[in-house]
Amino acid sequence: MNRRNLFGAAVALCAAIGLAGCKEDKPAADQGTAAAAKVEAVHWKMVTSWPKNYPGLGTAAERLAERINAMSAGRLTVKVYAAGELVPALEVFDAVSRGTAEMGHGTPYYWKGKVPAAQFFSSVPFGLSTLEMNAWLSKGGGQALWDETYAPYGVKPLSAGNTTMQMGGWYNKEINSLDDIKGLKIRMPGLGGEVLTKLGAITVNLPGGEIFTALQTRAIDATDWVSPYNDLAFGLHKAAKYYYFPGWQEPQAVVESMVNQKAFDALPADLQAIVVEAARAATLDMMDDYVFNNAKALQTLKSEGVQFKRLPDEVLKAMREQSDVVLESLAAENDLNGRIWASQKAFLEEASAMQALTEKELYNWR
Repeated sequence: MNRRNLFGAAVALCAAIGLAGCKEDKPAADQGTAAAAKVEAVHWKMVTSWPKNYPGLGTAAERLAERINAMSAGRLTVKVYAAGELVPALEVFDAVSRGTAEMGHGTPYYWKGKVPAAQFFSSVPFGLSTLEMNAWLSKGGGQALWDETYAPYGVKPLSAGNTTMQMGGWYNKEINSLDDIKGLKIRMPGLGGEVLTKLGAITVNLPGGEIFTALQTRAIDATDWVSPYNDLAFGLHKAAKYYYFPGWQEPQAVVESMVNQKAFDALPADLQAIVVEAARAATLDMMDDYVFNNAKALQTLKSEGVQFKRLPDEVLKAMREQSDVVLESLAAENDLNGRIWASQKAFLEEASAMQALTEKELYNWR
């Protein structure tokens, strides 16, 4: 065979191999497409403690669902139900535990009647700040303790937001001394409510959607809610005379996404990771939302003539003392409670020493 014929044969052989390769690859690609097409989307329900599309809280639940839908390319879709649409606001935890819904969106101290230790993961009076709480959960062992707390109920907890530093609440009675706390009927959930009870107040727990009416009709004398952003949206300045600060009862407040453990375990690893990371992203998103909109809403409230008042030192001192009593009492109830508070308290002391040299000093000069 001469050189020209040899070259022609080689070209023909390569072409034949290439065609054969194309014929073999096509079925493999078709099989991959067919396999992907056979993957059925998982559909979850998320029940929440918030009114539909309520700024900051209700909208955060919607954005979390949208984030999961987008990150999973539609393989995991989440439909959000506002408070009362599927279950009442304060029954979200039970609904997720039972499997009525695969996800829930609320705040841990709402379930204190069922899980007293949950309050440690929501907000502690005079406790950790927003950034400190996030750090304790993700780096300081807090998440593992939270998982242990919810495990008996078949629920996996995830931080999915934080309302940042709050206000002290709306009052129709002026607080000039400890005597003004006695007999005060106030909506305040969580550990802050227990502190006020020890000081002689009458505390109640109401879902957000009922607060304005209760305050306007004088069914209650005062209420805490969140901060200017949410309080303005509810129009609380139209139902109360005084807006008190600081928010001693909630230096921050974790907003959680609860996931039914069996539903979570049934997901493939990549969808599990998407649920976890979407919740983590939601925490940062909510923090930005509150810091920005609180600043704007505060100016609106000032322009509308709201009377801002600082709680007297005598009252704050008593609140601080009773907070220690309440927290130590809760910690003494069982081993798990004791371990949670010991861990959080230790980090609080370390973080406070750091903040005393940094943020506290800076803020005094701003």
